[in-house]
Amino acid sequence: MSDQTLGECIEALEGGYEFLLAYAAQGFDANQAGGHTADVRRHLESMSTALARLSEAAQMAAEERDGPQLTYSEFLNTLRDDARKASGVLALVLAREGISSQIIDNFNASSHIRTLLTDLFLLDEALR
Repeated sequence: MSDQTLGECIEALEGGYEFLLAYAAQGFDANQAGGHTADVRRHLESMSTALARLSEAAQMAAEERDGPQLTYSEFLNTLRDDARKASGVLALVLAREGISSQIIDNFNASSHIRTLLTDLFLLDEALR
């Protein structure tokens, strides 16, 4: 696993989400042949890698900002829980052989994904 920073994790998750928004609008069927499945899978896997690293990267960023004091402790616990839930949603989609636009549209609409992104935007601002 690479040593991603919090900024790199956020970038991978936000960039993946933006790609998935466009993918959902394309109307691809799960059985439709083409390179689009490899593209969407690559973005989902990048998001999965970022999620696996997110908690540690967020902890390190918080400590760099405020030292080892636990100012961000409760929020980081929330972030870990939200990341775990988002990982479950992501794993469900990645387990599919074909990835349709419809399942990605549902993925994008998942409250777990949106909550995680909001957590990240809030943390990123708080750490500035």
